[in-house]
Amino acid sequence: MAIGSSAVCNSFKQEVLVGTHNFTASSGDTFNLALYTNSATIDASTTAYSGGLGGQVGTSGTGYSTGGKPLVSATPTLDGSVAICDFTSPVSWTSATITARGCLIYNTDKSDKAVCVLNFGGDKTATAGTFTIDFPAPAAATAIIQLA
Repeated sequence: MAIGSSAVCNSFKQEVLVGTHNFTASSGDTFNLALYTNSATIDASTTAYSGGLGGQVGTSGTGYSTGGKPLVSATPTLDGSVAICDFTSPVSWTSATITARGCLIYNTDKSDKAVCVLNFGGDKTATAGTFTIDFPAPAAATAIIQLA
C-alpha cells in the first residue's frame, strides 16, 4: 500500500458546495494535520480521518500523538480568479523521532471529514529532533487548497 498523489479529497469538493466547512480564521472550524507512513492507504477517495485508517505515524516514544496537530487557518482569499486557503506555517513536533511519507488534513469540527491528502514525495525523517512541515506561499499556483 502507499499514499496516493497529493489531492483535494473528492468528498470535500462536494461538501464545500453545501457549506460543510468553514475556514474563517478566528471563527471557523478546527482542522488537524495527521502524519502517515508509506504503509497508509490514503488518497483522493479518503472521506474522513479515522484512528483506524492504518499507517499513521506511531506514538510510542516518537513525540507524535494520534490525530496529529491542529492547524491555524487563514481566512480564504482570492488570488486573481482562484480562491485559496492557507494555514500558518510551520507545524512542528519537537523532540521527535518520526518518519512520515505524507499527511491528511481533516476537519475535527465536522465528524473528522477529510480535506486533502499530501504526499511528501518520499520519506521525511527526524531523529530526536524537530519534524517540521512548512506550507507553500498562499498563491493561486502554490496554495494547498485552491478552487479555480
